[in-house]
Amino acid sequence: MSDVTRLSVFKTYKLYVGGKFPRSESGRVYEVSDSKGNWLANVPLSSRKDARDAVVAARKAFGAWAGATAYNRGQILYRIAEMLEGRREQYIREVADAEGLSKSKAAAQVDAAIDRWVWYAGWTDKIAQVVGGGNPVAGPFFNLSSPEPTGVVTIVAPQESSFLGLVSVLAPVIATGNTAIVVASEKAPLPALSLGEVLATSDLPGGVVNVLSGRTAEIATPLAAHQDVNAIDLAGADDVLAKELEIAAADNLKRVLRPQPVDDWSATPGIDRMTAFLETKTVWHPTGSLGASGSSY
Repeated sequence: MSDVTRLSVFKTYKLYVGGKFPRSESGRVYEVSDSKGNWLANVPLSSRKDARDAVVAARKAFGAWAGATAYNRGQILYRIAEMLEGRREQYIREVADAEGLSKSKAAAQVDAAIDRWVWYAGWTDKIAQVVGGGNPVAGPFFNLSSPEPTGVVTIVAPQESSFLGLVSVLAPVIATGNTAIVVASEKAPLPALSLGEVLATSDLPGGVVNVLSGRTAEIATPLAAHQDVNAIDLAGADDVLAKELEIAAADNLKRVLRPQPVDDWSATPGIDRMTAFLETKTVWHPTGSLGASGSSY
């Protein structure tokens, strides 16, 4: 047996939709190369049908995920960090290949991404206290404002920061009870597709996060126009595509988070990406002897 050459087992990358790992319904794939042009893998080239399937999965999962306790969501986000810690070496290799980084720089990116899951896990049961509360009113009544998730959010993942940037835009969306459809970096999708494997084994309900790979414009455009998508984060869209997606998003009332001129994904995050996809519900209630039931709007 010593003179037998062992063949490598190449990894098959698949989409992550509804908690499952389908290939694109189109049967198409495209080649992904490292920073030096060396072949890394063939990955699914998602179609419009894949995008629609992801919306259906995200909408189906939304009610239960939005209704879960904030504490439970925090536990699940922390579990994601635990699972990533156990697969740290794999992600260091994938990020190094994807972004042309040294092993030490890739390790710093991966460690920051893991820490970011922990950071947002700690915010799940605190954000309501920061952005909600009692409001001063003049009259025999009081009102309370509380945040609620917007709904199904499409995320155009950063093109250059294939893992840390991805986590930085995804974690705050699901931390606040939204469900997500991620359009992975077109040139470096492998870390995003591998993340699906972690999410599937970290107690996150199927459909809360859905990951698509392929041509960014081909996938993102129908998602921006989809009537059952409530919001879109344009973090990874260039100026031309961002404008096209904003126009497509105007087909229905959709919240749009525009790309920032400079996004330093290594910087300590604030709460702006959580509040970007929250709505405020205000409940009014009479005081004293009126005793009527309150109303909300």
